[in-house]
Amino acid sequence: MLKKLIVLFTYLLMALLIYLYGESLLDWIRTGGTDYLLVTTVLAMTFALFPIIPYPIIGGILGATYGPFLGSMITWLGSSLASVMMFVFVRYGYQDWGQAILSRYQTLSKVTHLFERNGFMAVFIFRLLPVVPSIVVNIYSAVSKLSFISYTIASSIGKIPAMILFAVIGNTLFTNPGQLLFIVISYGIFLAIVYACYRIVNKLQLAKHNRLPKRS
Repeated sequence: MLKKLIVLFTYLLMALLIYLYGESLLDWIRTGGTDYLLVTTVLAMTFALFPIIPYPIIGGILGATYGPFLGSMITWLGSSLASVMMFVFVRYGYQDWGQAILSRYQTLSKVTHLFERNGFMAVFIFRLLPVVPSIVVNIYSAVSKLSFISYTIASSIGKIPAMILFAVIGNTLFTNPGQLLFIVISYGIFLAIVYACYRIVNKLQLAKHNRLPKRS
C-alpha cells in the first residue's frame, strides 16, 4: 500500500506544479532557443504527462517556435517519454488492482486476452487513431501483461504521424496558412488508409481463427 501512496503522491505533486506554473513554462517555451532543447523536451514531456493544456496546442507552439522538423522531434519525444512514464507509474503501482478489475468481468477479461495476444499491433493502431484517448491506452496497456519493450516501441512509432501533424500545423499557421486545409485532408486520407488496413488485417485474423480446428 505504501508503494501505491508514493506513486500517487508523486503524480499529484507534479500535476500541482504544472497547474501552478504551466503558463510561465509555456511562455518560456515560446521564447526558448536551440540552446535549451533538453529542457524544452522535458517540459514537453511534462505537459504531455499532465494535459492541463491540450497537447496538440503544445505541439503547435513547438512547431511554430522551432520549425516543422525540430518541433516535430521535440513534440514526439515529449509525448513518447510521457507515455512511458505513465505506463511505469501504473505498472509499478497499480497493476495488481487493474488485473483484479479486469478478471472480475468475463467479457473484459476476454478482450484483454485478445489485446495481449496482439498487443504490439493494437497499441500501434490505437496511437495512429487520435480519437482514442492516449491516457486510456497508457493505463490499459500497463495493467495488462503487455511487455514494457513491446509497449514502448509500438507506442513511440505509432505516435510519429500525429506529433508531426501537430508541429506542422503550428508552423503552417504562421508561415503559410493556405496549406493548412491540404495538410488536414492529407492526414485524413492517411487515417482512412490505416483504418482500412486494420479492418483487412482484423478480418484475416478472424478468418484464420475460425479455420483452426476446435478442441473436443
